[in-house]
Amino acid sequence: MKRQQHILVTGGAGFIGSNFIAYLLNSLKEIRIINLDKLTYAGDLKNLEPASGNSRYTFVEGDICDQKLVADIFEAHDVNNVIHFAAESHVDNSIASPSSFIDTNITGTFILLETAREQWSHDQESMTYNRFHHISTDEVYGSLGAEGYFTEASPYAPNSPYSASKAAADFLVRSYGKTYGLNVVTSNCSNNYGPKQHDEKLIPTIIRKALAGEAIPIYGNGTNIRDWLYVGDHCKALELVFSNGREGETYAIGGVDEMNNLEIAQTICEILDRKTGRSAGSLAGLIEFVRDRPGHDYRYAIDSSKIKENLGWKPQISLQEGLEKTIDWYMEKYQKG
Repeated sequence: MKRQQHILVTGGAGFIGSNFIAYLLNSLKEIRIINLDKLTYAGDLKNLEPASGNSRYTFVEGDICDQKLVADIFEAHDVNNVIHFAAESHVDNSIASPSSFIDTNITGTFILLETAREQWSHDQESMTYNRFHHISTDEVYGSLGAEGYFTEASPYAPNSPYSASKAAADFLVRSYGKTYGLNVVTSNCSNNYGPKQHDEKLIPTIIRKALAGEAIPIYGNGTNIRDWLYVGDHCKALELVFSNGREGETYAIGGVDEMNNLEIAQTICEILDRKTGRSAGSLAGLIEFVRDRPGHDYRYAIDSSKIKENLGWKPQISLQEGLEKTIDWYMEKYQKG
């Protein structure tokens, strides 16, 4: 009989990781989760309140670049699976100060992979059943024009220090599968949104600024297009990839819901006008175009055919419904102060 799964989740105090931990504890009843998070500005233990009282959940504060700590966690908790979220992820920050992105996203991923190899390579059963799931981004593929979609076969063409560091991590993961036989899977997702996302990201920024009556900054002319994926749908996809994905494969996960940044801002303003009793069009007047980001990719969009056909996943939450849920969550958050 296969032993109990002891899953090391890295970066689980962040946006996607914290949503995923809550989802996984609820959906897989026989697992234990060890959450390793450095608690940088983007991590918040409040995100983990639903898990904190669960006997199958353990939190460890620390850095994935700390090789001794990572090895100690593997040994102390008999880690036999890794789901790797931990990353510096804000593109603007990577442009201003790329060094932390190189450290965390590349060196940190290497340390996790090397520790897994060292801990699991002593017997074939561990190498067969223990899994390393690397969470990545569609930004590694660069930018699309008005037509076409990213797929698992798209060539890599990262355009920011952030996306370049994630591309390097993707290749490291692939190499450990090919060279050492580590049981790896990678998933590359489109832009996530939903509850618990850090305030610096686009959708929380729009909501926060609109509620405060402040200017809503939109890069360039607002025509940059993203494929928006509700975090709850992403969590379901990740569990399927982790549990049923084929060893060595990559799975592209998209929301199949494209909208440009100006339209996102206008839609959020329309919803907030309604929810706060303002007259239609009131908050849209706060939208202000600002100097564009250097190397700003024009469009991202994912063809999710592979995960749909192989694992039976497709997004369930439309962008309109997801924005309603997200806005409700942030309005409650800001009302609590």
